[in-house]
Amino acid sequence: MEYSAEDLSPVKKKIVITTEPQEVEAAIMGAVALYKTSVQLDGFRKGKVPASVIEQRFRDKIYEEARQDLINVHINEVMQNLDVQPLSGINVDGAEALERGKGYIYSIEFEVLPTFDLPPYEGMEVEQEKVEVKEQEVADVIERIRRDRAQLVPVDGAGPAVDGQVASIDFAAYENGQPLEGVKAENFDLALGEHQALEDFEALVKTIPYGQEGEGEIRFPDDFIAKDLAGKTVTMKVKVHAVKERKLPELNDDLAKSLGLDNVDKLKETITRSYTQSRENLNKSAAQKTMLDRLLKMVDFPLPESLLDIQMRTLLTDLKARLERQGKGLESLGKSPEELRKEMLPQAEELARIQVLLLSIAKKEGLEVSDQEVNTHIYQESLRSGEDFKALRESYERSGLIFVLRDRLLADKAMDRIYAKAKVTEVEPREPRTGDGDAETPAEAPAESKEETK
Repeated sequence: MEYSAEDLSPVKKKIVITTEPQEVEAAIMGAVALYKTSVQLDGFRKGKVPASVIEQRFRDKIYEEARQDLINVHINEVMQNLDVQPLSGINVDGAEALERGKGYIYSIEFEVLPTFDLPPYEGMEVEQEKVEVKEQEVADVIERIRRDRAQLVPVDGAGPAVDGQVASIDFAAYENGQPLEGVKAENFDLALGEHQALEDFEALVKTIPYGQEGEGEIRFPDDFIAKDLAGKTVTMKVKVHAVKERKLPELNDDLAKSLGLDNVDKLKETITRSYTQSRENLNKSAAQKTMLDRLLKMVDFPLPESLLDIQMRTLLTDLKARLERQGKGLESLGKSPEELRKEMLPQAEELARIQVLLLSIAKKEGLEVSDQEVNTHIYQESLRSGEDFKALRESYERSGLIFVLRDRLLADKAMDRIYAKAKVTEVEPREPRTGDGDAETPAEAPAESKEETK
């Protein structure tokens, strides 16, 4: 194998690879040998099928696997010789099939980190805020826990329900007198005053006494997430089966034990510890961002387009997810995709610059990310999402996101290394906390469970 390298830009390379006929022959024979050990055909014992029969029967698959194996071997060798690491997927130009007795010529293109002088990052001085957890914050979490574990009990009287109460309802939407498919439910518990439903719908429910029916015109917002309903005005018919209120459990050791803790003191201790850990992470991240901002002001380098594109797509995906949690879509912003990209470009560029800096420092420090670390991250993600680990791993590999994940983990390691070498001074909190660094404790696990109806 011979190759020639060309710099298409300061961050993009093209490699032309020439393969001799003997190497092509060896790759094909190697693929045939692998098939021979695993394939079983009628009339032959397993492993005893003649190579000529194997090649004739599975020629296309064998030759394609041989081509892929050949390319993978070449890429690894070229990367080691050039001492470079691709930042994203490698584009291969050369889809022709292998042929016996002939050489194989193809080219690959990929982006790499730019070359620049790293700024001095060892021994940087930085301030980090101390952690402060107020008693009222712990009390607020406990109150949420009590509320989430509350029982629903019927209220006296016929209602109608008011904010703070829960109405058990049937509802259905009609358009031009005809039922609107998909917009109906029975025995649905609607907590009023908590913005769980459209404001007009809640207002309608609050006019209907217990055991009675009512109807009203409801208009869906133009940016409603269900596009087939966006902007529509429908007639909503509602029947109220019951009006309930929450009966909170007492704050005592029994409540703590139901959450897997010994007593109320342990409950408060767990919440405080969770707040502390969360805020320590936030304060550390803020200090690290200060360090990065200072370092980035000292350097200038070209940005690889692939990194910029990755950051842009990540920002758009995060924005879409946030809007969907509010029942909206990107269209609700009233901006075209091009306008959104232009608006987000400065942030995407900053994130890409941070990644280039951190990956360059990781290279200098000799940091690496092992397959086990990648698998651990994907496994943890599979636990959170409920997806099969093997299928998720294969999805990462097919989409090329495995490279993105590896680079992100490597950048995190580099940031930890910079921080470990910094001179950190703890300072008092500069501003009062208003909900940042919320506690995530076992005590809050019941928040996802449904309320119990007595």
